[in-house]
Amino acid sequence: MSFAPGALVRARGREWVVLPDSTPDLLVLRPLGGTDEELAGVYLPLEKVEPATFPLPAPGIPGDYRSCRLLRDAVRLGFRNSAGPFRSFGRIAVEPRSYQLVPLLMSLKLDPIRLLIADDVGVGKTIEACLIVRELLDRGEIGRFTVLAPAHLAEQWQKELKDKFHLEAELVLPGTVRSLESSCATHESVFEKYPYTVVSMDYIKSDRHRAEFQRSCPEMVIVDEAHGCAFGAMRGSGRHQRHQLVTALSREAGRHLILVTATPHSGNEAAFRSLLGFLKPEFNELPEELAGPQNESHRRELSKHFVQRARTNIVEDFGGGDRFPTREDSEHSYTLDTAYRSLFNKVLNYARESVASGSGGKREQRVRYWSALALLRSLASSPRAAATTLRNRAGTVATENVEEADELGRRAILDLELEQGDEAFDVSPGGEIGDLSHEKADSHAERLRRFALEASKLEGAQDLKLQKATELIQKLLKDRNTPIVFCRFIDTAEYLAEHLKKALRGVTVDCVTGRLSPEDREQRIAELSQSSPRVLVCTDCLSEGINLQDAFDSILHYDLSWNPMRHEQRAGRVDRFGQKRETVKVLTFYGRDNPIDAKVLEVLLRKHNSIRSALGISVPVPARTNEVIEALVDSLLSSRGEGEQMVLGGFEEYLATRGDELFKAWEEASNKEKRSRTMFAQLSIHPEEVAAEHSEAKASSGSQQEARSFFRTSLEAHGAVITGDDPMSIILRNVPQALKDSMACPDEFRATFDFPPQEGVHYLSRTHPWVEGLASYVLDCALDPLARSLARRSGVIRTSGVAVRTTLLLLRFRYHIITNRVGKENRLLAEDCHLMAFEGASDSPKWIGAEEAEALLGQHPTANIAEDEAIHFLEPVIRSHYLLAKAIDAEAGVKGNRLLKSHLRVRAAARLKGVSVRIEHQPPADLLGVFIYLPVPRGGGS
Repeated sequence: MSFAPGALVRARGREWVVLPDSTPDLLVLRPLGGTDEELAGVYLPLEKVEPATFPLPAPGIPGDYRSCRLLRDAVRLGFRNSAGPFRSFGRIAVEPRSYQLVPLLMSLKLDPIRLLIADDVGVGKTIEACLIVRELLDRGEIGRFTVLAPAHLAEQWQKELKDKFHLEAELVLPGTVRSLESSCATHESVFEKYPYTVVSMDYIKSDRHRAEFQRSCPEMVIVDEAHGCAFGAMRGSGRHQRHQLVTALSREAGRHLILVTATPHSGNEAAFRSLLGFLKPEFNELPEELAGPQNESHRRELSKHFVQRARTNIVEDFGGGDRFPTREDSEHSYTLDTAYRSLFNKVLNYARESVASGSGGKREQRVRYWSALALLRSLASSPRAAATTLRNRAGTVATENVEEADELGRRAILDLELEQGDEAFDVSPGGEIGDLSHEKADSHAERLRRFALEASKLEGAQDLKLQKATELIQKLLKDRNTPIVFCRFIDTAEYLAEHLKKALRGVTVDCVTGRLSPEDREQRIAELSQSSPRVLVCTDCLSEGINLQDAFDSILHYDLSWNPMRHEQRAGRVDRFGQKRETVKVLTFYGRDNPIDAKVLEVLLRKHNSIRSALGISVPVPARTNEVIEALVDSLLSSRGEGEQMVLGGFEEYLATRGDELFKAWEEASNKEKRSRTMFAQLSIHPEEVAAEHSEAKASSGSQQEARSFFRTSLEAHGAVITGDDPMSIILRNVPQALKDSMACPDEFRATFDFPPQEGVHYLSRTHPWVEGLASYVLDCALDPLARSLARRSGVIRTSGVAVRTTLLLLRFRYHIITNRVGKENRLLAEDCHLMAFEGASDSPKWIGAEEAEALLGQHPTANIAEDEAIHFLEPVIRSHYLLAKAIDAEAGVKGNRLLKSHLRVRAAARLKGVSVRIEHQPPADLLGVFIYLPVPRGGGS
């Protein structure tokens, strides 16, 4: 005998529901009222399985006015194949915000899905991309997917997929691939063995691995930090390999491809066009300017594949401002101690002499230039970084030509835009070059050694930058903030962390730098997050990609970055969706008597902040940051004088001749970026339409608010002590042991159903194991005729809320959504919990509307009724339930048609590609509960 998905069967002494993963010989079963943790496989040739019918409610054990709502909530919270427009909402552990549904709705209109998600930093692009993957999996349209990401972000993707979407993905990294391959059969690829993977882009892009990956690549690919795969003016072997790989994947006509980046443009038009070409080859030929009526058709076509929204777009059009923190920027300065200023001037004069030296060729001149800049930058950072630079030999000495010297110097000393997978260079650069003409080498080395010794003696009390920063950090801690302190060099970060550990009593301080592997960084941050109060000191190895908003809420730029976007990336670690603090603080820290700091702040950082404040977005300096810095340094090294008497005439001349051009280009790029975000904010998908789909989805699977109410009411009814509302403090010492076993949670804990949670508070979603365990326990007890459960399957109350006898039926409908694509049939199970109500007797019912039926759940008793009288009213209704079957089946048909329409409405592409979809109701409906509401007799007596 064959059993369809959704059918009730009896095996192993209990009832089960057949799930869609079943085959003719092997049934995958979920216990009736159970959870996915209790799934079982039954091999039909060896075990006996019989059809089962759902038992009718027993009239002899009526419940009270809470019974129906608790039973309904327990059933809905147990659904994993819920009805509604989306198939995935019963399986996710996050309640997405309305605006996060826009990319999902866009994607479901496409086949194949080709989408560029370019929302602002901190909006939740990972959730948006994972929603699409989860939905396609649950619709049966894909069976495998992979995420291509920088190696240091791979574990973060794996954690998001597991914690929020219940998807167990394997990490494919250089350190894990051999272990994964050992489990594969001969000629079987890792990507064939493991359906869900997160892969290091820089591992898989290589010629050695790329061909095999392309052969066995899953049908769905997410590319994180996709701007690193574009191929425009910025070229390099790594970028070229990434571009080749994604180009090859995009040429597979049926492959779904999602590109994720917060910086699709970055001022490079050719690279942006390259990125769009992954979506559709013809997008490579789009005009550079897409504004104007003549380009409306281009905009309309591109907008089907491209969503780019600033945070202001989201707050204005979808609300949700409470989900984003307010950012509070401030500037703070320090001055150098007399001894520190003296050393700075000595090193500056040495640098000027070195650069002015005419000995050697052009390569030697560039080596001296980068060495001088390394000395000045490390000395501005900290005495320890300065001492290291003064003692170490400059890497540029080993270069063979000017181009190589400039490339190495810029990478080590400037703050370049990073390639995908690259990390910020945080090692203190070497500054010792000897004498390139091999004359007076000992004299140069001796001067640098003396400078290094002086620098070492400045650590501590004479380092006024360190002292001032300590005061700022103490103030943040006093205000109950948890700061991250960003430093440019490893030596500075370690030096600062050592000092703070001594200066901040009772505060846990830890340091994370490029010395640690990505895995060790994650571990160290996780351990630090368990302490309070705490301070994280780090380099820019943490400035991109890593989400730190759960444990930190403020940023101190101990060292100014010479790239304004790096400041934005640092702030984005805490200023993002999910930050629990209403306000995040960002402190810019600079030296008043440091000429480079002062000009960088004036020319670049303040201009960047003014653009961000005016437009609500961050726009990179159009390919000019390095040019500005080098002009500033040239002027500094060619000038004379010290401190306030120093005149940077060359830089002022540069600003006078090139500054207007720079700022004009920057403003043009800013305006263009704003136009782009306006054009592609996807306001054609109206917020009210998104809200309607969101509301319908929550109505089918249960909202967070309903989960909270069920959780609290059920636990209190079973003896739990609960205080507070958000968060709730819960003590379970007096609840039944069977309930504790089902929930498998501590006896005492604090919990919230609102994201993000406060520190030390458990965030509970409707699919959290504790909620799922409670729902399963309540439903199991309701189905057990011997258990005295609060959520019983029948009840009678007298209430002034009805004028005539009204009977409420709690029903469970099961449907098969059957999709036929190119002759291949796919069946999905969908379950729906539904209320129907009628007035009068069951042999002549007068049916009332859905809203009136729902309102009955809120009725409270206003008079008493004896148990034998309640049984007297219940027995005839339950006994004659067959009289209601025709109306119930008709309602199931109406609900089924509505489900089919919503299923097709959001998956518009199914209608475009010749895919046929139909729905079948699986009768009979389960009669979960019968509840009768009686009017209060005249006089109000019992």
